[in-house]
Amino acid sequence: MRIDLGDDEPVEIGLIALIDCIFFLLMFFMVATSFKQPEGQKPTKDLPITLPSSSATLVAAEASADPLVIGIDAQGQVFVDGRRLSLQQLHDRLRMEGQRKPLPAIRIDGDRRTPYQHIVHVMDLAQFEGLRQVALRTRP
Repeated sequence: MRIDLGDDEPVEIGLIALIDCIFFLLMFFMVATSFKQPEGQKPTKDLPITLPSSSATLVAAEASADPLVIGIDAQGQVFVDGRRLSLQQLHDRLRMEGQRKPLPAIRIDGDRRTPYQHIVHVMDLAQFEGLRQVALRTRP
């Protein structure tokens, strides 16, 4: 025996919620498969680059009167005038140089195996102290 409770509403499927679930699953699988590396192959770098060497010498950096030469070795240690300095000592030295008039030029002599982050850190310190004339020395 069936009890009649009134007009039956037609059954609806919530399409918006279904579409959201489908898009969520699609995004999940797209992201999950983009990280999968082929087996037996080591991961490659996004930008396989080799830092360039220069065959021409920059005369402008050499022409400035007494540039402050900052050397950075392969381990990231900083040298000024042949003396090893900590980053705080380098910051203090750059602050003193930033107060001189006219502002001196800075030349960074980095070892080719120096991580790029060490060179960028020294450049950031120089820029923070107002030293804008920074050159990178290259080897022919």
